[in-house]
Amino acid sequence: MSNDVFVITEHMDGKFSDVSFEMVGKAKELASAWGGQAVAIVVGSGVAANVFASDSTIHIEDAALSPFNPEAYGKIVEALVKEKSPRLVMFGWTAAGMDIAAWLSARMGVPCATAVRDIGADMTMSCQAYGGKLIADVAPEGGMAIAACLAGSFPAEAGQGSTAATTMASPIDAGSLKVKFVEAIKPAGGDVDITAQAKLVSIGRGIGGQENVELAEELAGKLGAVVSASRPVVDAGWLPRTRQVGKSGLKVKPKLYLMLGISGAPEHLEGMKDAELIIAVNTDKKAPIFNVAHYGATNDLFEVAEAMLELL
Repeated sequence: MSNDVFVITEHMDGKFSDVSFEMVGKAKELASAWGGQAVAIVVGSGVAANVFASDSTIHIEDAALSPFNPEAYGKIVEALVKEKSPRLVMFGWTAAGMDIAAWLSARMGVPCATAVRDIGADMTMSCQAYGGKLIADVAPEGGMAIAACLAGSFPAEAGQGSTAATTMASPIDAGSLKVKFVEAIKPAGGDVDITAQAKLVSIGRGIGGQENVELAEELAGKLGAVVSASRPVVDAGWLPRTRQVGKSGLKVKPKLYLMLGISGAPEHLEGMKDAELIIAVNTDKKAPIFNVAHYGATNDLFEVAEAMLELL
């Protein structure tokens, strides 16, 4: 086994995800401590692979590999890992990343840590558990390990660069794949684009019911904002999916992000962590959202909203 660190990057529509750059930066730190190399792995076509600050970049370029196919990506990563035998393989804790990370872990019998927010030189990994309310420190007993990393855990700037990529042919026969891409179905456009808003009032399960959404809309109107939501609100049908913020929704970067009744699960934090000003209102003093909020109140959200309306 080498002391190298593999980073399985993710891209869509020609752009790499932020977590890809974040992981490359962390991989460089770890590889330097171990005397190995940070290697960025890029799979698929239609993307410029020379954008990382990795020690080296391997680009498996094949038009048959785009768009994303979990079976193809999994088999390619497995072939590279078996050939190069890195000490650590890093994925993003995303839908695509977890799909392959879990598959690779089962196929190779390699331990996989999820929701990883930090990795020490001794391979101890700090992982979020129970919706972010607990932090568990875990470590492999030896040998190779897999880490599925939370977006926002490491600075993205450290992973940005211009390392030339080495292009390699796909080690698998795309024609033999059992999983075939059929169609990408994008959500229908909504009445408003929350990603373009400077101010958002975001509501969570704590809003209680659809009958209370009107209060949030009234407050948003006074602030010149738009109402967005966490996944439970959308799943309940109180707001359309085009208003959902988070890993399975949309990523937003407003100047103001006011949260009412949102606990701050990692999936939601991934979509709003870059907001300039985050204000959280939640009666649970231990809610993980208070770890990222600039200002917070543990009062009843309805009392806070009514008080704000009186002042505006």
